[in-house]
Amino acid sequence: QVHLVESGGGLVQAGGSLRLSCAASGGAFSVNVMGWYRQAPGKQRELVATITHSGITKYADSVKGRFDSSRDNAENTVALQMSSLKHEDTAVYYCYAEIGLVAVYDYWGQGTQVTVSS
Repeated sequence: QVHLVESGGGLVQAGGSLRLSCAASGGAFSVNVMGWYRQAPGKQRELVATITHSGITKYADSVKGRFDSSRDNAENTVALQMSSLKHEDTAVYYCYAEIGLVAVYDYWGQGTQVTVSS
């Protein structure tokens, strides 16, 4: 059973920085894409950043230039370095992983709260 465990959320003032981390565990598997989504109160879950096994990244327009995603394939971990945080970045952030070779499945972490005070 695959588990994604996040860490690093919290409260920060606008303009500050936070780093989120996520580790995938639960056996031998091929992790294709890892990344982060977020959901603010009353809004739909949205993509923040994804990174492929080869390191190709994709970012939401709202976070480009402020957020940076990285991963360690050997450890099956992904990180999100968030800088110049804004109040509108406040949300629950979910780690995401697409895992598998022939059959591919999506996995989600439990979510970690990020609150940016204005």
